[in-house]
Amino acid sequence: MGVSRRDAIKAGAGAAVVFGVAAGAPRLPAQTGGLIKKTIPSSGEAITPVGIGTNRYGVGEAEDERAPLRDTMARFVELGGQVMDTAAVYSTSEIVIGDLAAELGIRDDLFIVTKTDFRGQVTGAEGFQRAMDRLQTGMIDAFLVHNFAVGNMALTSEELAAMRDWQAEGRIRYIGASTSSNGQHSLMEQLLNSEEVQIIQVNYSLGDRESADRVLPLAMDKGVGVMVNVPFGGGGDSSLFDAVGDQELPAFAADFGASSWGQFFLKYIISHPAITVAIPGTRQVAHVEDNIGAVMGRLPDASERQRMERWFDSL
Repeated sequence: MGVSRRDAIKAGAGAAVVFGVAAGAPRLPAQTGGLIKKTIPSSGEAITPVGIGTNRYGVGEAEDERAPLRDTMARFVELGGQVMDTAAVYSTSEIVIGDLAAELGIRDDLFIVTKTDFRGQVTGAEGFQRAMDRLQTGMIDAFLVHNFAVGNMALTSEELAAMRDWQAEGRIRYIGASTSSNGQHSLMEQLLNSEEVQIIQVNYSLGDRESADRVLPLAMDKGVGVMVNVPFGGGGDSSLFDAVGDQELPAFAADFGASSWGQFFLKYIISHPAITVAIPGTRQVAHVEDNIGAVMGRLPDASERQRMERWFDSL
């Protein structure tokens, strides 16, 4: 049986109190100062390097479905979070984020990333405007071609060309492309070598390090920011939480302030010099509070990252 995030938080904390999770634990205060920040290379803009992935925000209008997401978004911003990632094909996710951001009055606090319709059904300016209408905004912080339009590089180039027009008009701030598949890493290399982009999104984790071989170094060379999806992926269909099971954190995790498995995994990712932000899927306040703990204290240095890899590979 797989290990749930809730169980992993408890196991990873050992006897320590995990932020906002253990019974009676003090909640994290509203905090925007003192958080670790990373910068987008093309602009130098500093952002909080742990965001929210919203593949499961595609819910209906019922209050019992939306209330947990509203609370999660509110707490995320309260703690200094910024990046929320969505996509045209994530059911009603764009609509829900737009509605809840408007209700909470937090649009200006968010760095919203969305992606094109990879089915190619609504493309170009029509697709961009649909995203803005759903998100209730006149400007998208980052717009990405989703999964290279299922490997269609011609359509990817067309979408990027159209994005540049909107970027010049101030309606899109950063452009790029995304993948969550190792099989598309060669396409990402091709894109980085042939297109002018500012942000890409790629899969990377302690258990799925293939993108670190070529994609991440190339992005650094090109001065392109990197978003990380599937940050808790263990490779294949397993998760990192499955891999560690019910064991406690290694003692050395305390050296860089990781007090839960989620923080351990996220600190590994965002400590890579190429990475700008990781976007774990997050629908609960407790998980937001735990994840934001990864941007407090300090990040592992190069030798500590190698130690984390050796430890994980020995499992």
